[in-house]
Amino acid sequence: MNSEKSSTKSGNVTDEASMINGVKRIIQEQGRIDVLFNNAGYGSFGAIEDVPMEEARRQFEVNLFGLSRLTQLVLPYMRQQKSGKIINNSSVGGKIYTLLGAWYHATKHAVEGFSDCLRLEVKPFGIDVVVIQPGAITTEWDGIAREHVKKNSGNTAYRKMADVFVKFMENAGENASSPDVIARVVLKAIQSKTPKIRYVAGKYSKTMLFMRKILSDHMFDRALYRMFKV
Repeated sequence: MNSEKSSTKSGNVTDEASMINGVKRIIQEQGRIDVLFNNAGYGSFGAIEDVPMEEARRQFEVNLFGLSRLTQLVLPYMRQQKSGKIINNSSVGGKIYTLLGAWYHATKHAVEGFSDCLRLEVKPFGIDVVVIQPGAITTEWDGIAREHVKKNSGNTAYRKMADVFVKFMENAGENASSPDVIARVVLKAIQSKTPKIRYVAGKYSKTMLFMRKILSDHMFDRALYRMFKV
């Protein structure tokens, strides 16, 4: 979730050649690809007015298009062997929204929709598509998100909101779950003959998704303002 590297022998998901070579190397060494775990991603936070479009595009390149391209590259092999699992690491952020997170949440909402469509397309070929929705996890993701907020909105009209966001993220990070929580969920999905479509794991994940489910948009907005003390 916090790296721009894929799990295919240090392949860069923003580099076409790197992804192609990574998949080729696996096929040469193993002869098949049974599982693709799309875990690359980072959180680019800041007010919509402040975040440069170049950075917004990069957020999509890493969080969505890299994942999509790597999926395209492995699908022919999975179809040929009539089996495989594609596990996309999304986020609770793919179902909710927060302050200063427009570009990040846009990518994760897109991953959710992409995964649903992909699941329907590849099921006839014996391929499963699974979505992981982590909550707060102890990784570099938190620090990167805070750095982006400070850089993009720390000295703009959204400064007060940015300061509150940084403090909130620092507090949330202190209570975050270990990455082992997600590792166990991924392993469970891999080992299951009939995996769930979505797995929710990590601190605050179920609480936030439950709130989004039962609250109206206006009520959820007010809840976020109270949480962030804005």
